Amino acid sequence: MEILHVSAECYPVAKVGGLGDVVGALPRYQQQLGHIAKVVMPAYRNKFYDTHEFDVVHQAGMWLGHQWYHFNVLKERQNSLDFDLYLVDIPGLLDTPGVYGYPNDTERFLAFQVAVLDWINEWNHQVDVIHCHDHHTALIPFLLSWGYKYNRLKDIPSVLTIHNAQYQGQFGWDKLYLIPGFDLWKAGLLDWGGCINPLAAGIKCAWRVTTVSPGYMEELYVEANGLESLISSERTKTSGIINGIDTMVWDPATDPRLGINYTPEMVSEGKTANKAQLCERFGLDASVPLISFIGRLVGDKGADLLPEIIARSLHELPGEVNFLVLGSGDPHIEWMLKETRNYNSYGFNLHIGYDESLSHQIYAGSDFLLMPSRVEPCGLNQLYALRYGTIPVVRSTGGLKDTVTDFGDPGGVGIRFIQPSVWDVCYSVKRALELYQDKRHLRDVQLTGMHLDHSWTASAAQYVQLYSSMR
Repeated sequence: MEILHVSAECYPVAKVGGLGDVVGALPRYQQQLGHIAKVVMPAYRNKFYDTHEFDVVHQAGMWLGHQWYHFNVLKERQNSLDFDLYLVDIPGLLDTPGVYGYPNDTERFLAFQVAVLDWINEWNHQVDVIHCHDHHTALIPFLLSWGYKYNRLKDIPSVLTIHNAQYQGQFGWDKLYLIPGFDLWKAGLLDWGGCINPLAAGIKCAWRVTTVSPGYMEELYVEANGLESLISSERTKTSGIINGIDTMVWDPATDPRLGINYTPEMVSEGKTANKAQLCERFGLDASVPLISFIGRLVGDKGADLLPEIIARSLHELPGEVNFLVLGSGDPHIEWMLKETRNYNSYGFNLHIGYDESLSHQIYAGSDFLLMPSRVEPCGLNQLYALRYGTIPVVRSTGGLKDTVTDFGDPGGVGIRFIQPSVWDVCYSVKRALELYQDKRHLRDVQLTGMHLDHSWTASAAQYVQLYSSMR
């Protein structure tokens, strides 16, 4: 079977969040199952683009409304990701250093989708499945079915995976002219809430709709940023498939980013050594528990709660706990965290920005990972933490609820709380410190988590089974 993944992100080419990790790993595991998996994404002007070699496999031009654009499709020559990687280069639109956040994002990702379909339309064969990821590619199922010039592609099955339904890519009907010609009687498939909503259109038109955990799928039926009734009405074609992690990249025994590698058998020694290096770097006391946060500093992740959580915990538990934060996002949250550090430098430090190597070191050197998320479709950080013997402290929502059981229950591997509130989290911090003092129980919980299999193998097989059901 030949599968084409279409995405705005793919690690290590370009990553903003979990979407990049998924698209960077799932195709590799599908290849291992004996299928042909390919990825096509924009050609951002970043480090990966500058340090790899590419062959031009397609050249063409296209209209985006009244504007003509030339585009190239580039194939990575070294096959460094273990699957075929294609980049769509559209000068003037996609040749940006970043992925998102530009005033013309609507035009950028519309052009990307049109270029991908124009390219596929020229192939002498047809792929078996087109797998689209999030709203940046969600107009493809609509255009496959109703775009005039893509008529020969209409029988190709399409899958849309929703990684986060909070972001839907809406834009006004005044930009309808940007979309290639289609049967205007079908314009209602584009509409949701009085505007063109790519994610809604994808849900309506894709053959199958998945999301990244069974728990998040159930939540979307009742809370999906306005799409609840639509997703409920399409229930017969929806499913939740839990994300996996790339166990080749995330392995404390072989991770080249760590100062000291370790196996489950030497988890205590390995984490102690990595914690000492991490605390020395950030001026923290390595003799007390270290609780870390890694992620985007936005409300969905509960990051706005962190300043008060940290300040209150350090006030109530002076000298008994340290906190470390890695991330970037809302400028106001960044400012509040910096102010918190200014007043609590003895037990808290932070690094504003994205640093992949540092994230690995934090997973290895921390005792606990805090995830007070309001919304967490799947979450990968808790899976990385478990792999490294770091105990996740999570809100019971979405994929966190699916993957983390409380240590108070049989086989528990983490600490769970119900509400995304300062009180609930601070109480969980105290529970974490109590567990930390019970070294035998702590080690048992660590080992249980490290031995769980969260690789992509099972999830990749579920996706293949889904594809086969459409054929």
